[in-house]
Amino acid sequence: MRMENAQILEHRDIQGGYKRLVLRAPGIAPEVRPGQFVHLRVPHLEAAVLRRPFSVFDARDGALSILYKDAGHGTAVLKGAAPGETVSLIGPLGRGFPAECGGRMPVLVAGGYGMAALHLLARALPRRGIAFFGGKTADDVLCVDEFEALGWPVRIATEDGSLGERGLVTAPLDEWMKKPPREGVELFACGPMGMLRAIGERAIAGGWKAWLSLDRHMGCGVGACLTCVQKIHAPDGGWTWQRVCREGPVFESREIVWEDE
Repeated sequence: MRMENAQILEHRDIQGGYKRLVLRAPGIAPEVRPGQFVHLRVPHLEAAVLRRPFSVFDARDGALSILYKDAGHGTAVLKGAAPGETVSLIGPLGRGFPAECGGRMPVLVAGGYGMAALHLLARALPRRGIAFFGGKTADDVLCVDEFEALGWPVRIATEDGSLGERGLVTAPLDEWMKKPPREGVELFACGPMGMLRAIGERAIAGGWKAWLSLDRHMGCGVGACLTCVQKIHAPDGGWTWQRVCREGPVFESREIVWEDE
């Protein structure tokens, strides 16, 4: 983990209010592993004490990129940052995805821009599998071309039926899972908590592993403030708190104690 002043190289619209921010960060970018995140101080938002966490979408050649949606005051200010400006980053942070699947077929599942956390993993895994992307509308399904260019066929579901199958992303996943590959599967997912719980339950029922990137509100991003804690099963049969920013954000489904959200 390090702190770095990163220069904005590119800042552009993607679709439906989503933007891609590319930063020159030669100290942080080479150290990023799939599923890790950076904590960014939003420029021109001096009144804000807390940084904002963002999954790293891509990292190569001394640069990293993040995807985000204009969905609050912080991101509304961030969208005004221009190429040439610098932003303060801390990273890479957190425990990411394992970049192997033990000979099983990898299955990626993303809800909305949860796919941002899966792109580096799609590049790093030693074999290609299949990806399932879901969103409320077609505007929430991002970067399909990038995943397919890496050799990942993508199945899509949208709640309004504007792209792919109508319904939740679990619908095409369940249909595909009726005939799982002989060697079994290993799931990797990022998205809303309800979706992650559904993926974890399916993995446990099938006897597979599911690596889930949890979304909890973060304050410091480095494990000091304890605002992002999650209940995790303990070896003695009880449970304990772990920090999503430090021990996570990725946990295996059997580790997680789910409660009514």
